Amino acid sequence: MALLALGLEGSANPPPPEGFVGAIRLTGPEEQFGGFSAIEMADDGMSFVALSDRGAFVQGTVERDATGAIVSVSTGPLTYLKSHEDERLRVTRSDSEGLAQAPDGSFYVSFEGATRVLRYPTVDGRAQNLPAPKVFRSYPRNASFESVAVDAQGTVYTMPEELTGGSRLHLLTGPPGNANGPAFPIWRYRDGKWTQPFDLPRRENFLPVGSDFGPDGRFYVLEREFHGLIGFTSRIRSFRVAEDGLSDEEEVLRTPIGLQDNMEGLSVWRDAAGDIRLTMITDDNFLPVLRSEIVEYRLSVPATGN
Repeated sequence: MALLALGLEGSANPPPPEGFVGAIRLTGPEEQFGGFSAIEMADDGMSFVALSDRGAFVQGTVERDATGAIVSVSTGPLTYLKSHEDERLRVTRSDSEGLAQAPDGSFYVSFEGATRVLRYPTVDGRAQNLPAPKVFRSYPRNASFESVAVDAQGTVYTMPEELTGGSRLHLLTGPPGNANGPAFPIWRYRDGKWTQPFDLPRRENFLPVGSDFGPDGRFYVLEREFHGLIGFTSRIRSFRVAEDGLSDEEEVLRTPIGLQDNMEGLSVWRDAAGDIRLTMITDDNFLPVLRSEIVEYRLSVPATGN
């Protein structure tokens, strides 16, 4: 295990919204360390798996202070996801974006480029292919399955970040938002097949980049909006999920422009105080002007369950 030299982020300008717990920098010795697009935190908030968008992951543990803020992080080596043949995924098929752990302990990973979802019985094991409907191929290569989530029954949910392509800016940020565009189709995998039972409603110019089911049974969606040189703003909405749609929409977090960098991954858990904790990770896009960080917020009043 390599202990990372990390520092808790101090006062921010602009100030963070209510519930901010802390943000801590991630660094590692490997040249390919970074580009983190997903995080899965353990139920006790003391260990995690972070996934990069180049088909690699790290497993880590955290140390917390008396307030529950992370003060240090230790990670193991950068490890590459395997194909179903027990080899490293081909570069052209390794744009991994979303990560979710199922109740049985297995992991699901969603991909852009070659748009699909793979199942891993263990995160370091062989991939198991899931079917991929033809419509998956129609989604933009750099704006498809940024997120994946699994509910308490083991049902898998994913969605494209956007439905149409865009400019070269996508190479760094993803597509620009379109407040007048169509809703985001949510795909559900259950009983060996995919269906598209309902959509995520589009609000403003935000685009979905992460999702998770919380311990309260609600579906949390992390969304971002890019504002050019002044940076990113992020938002989290939560919903109740029924067989045929989403309901009880609630915006639980919105960050000011430029407070945090490109937050892409979300893990929702309950801390020792009984509050809902939102753990996010930022994608530095392997650029020196962006940071890899774990960022946490606390919902002081837990959201209403199903």
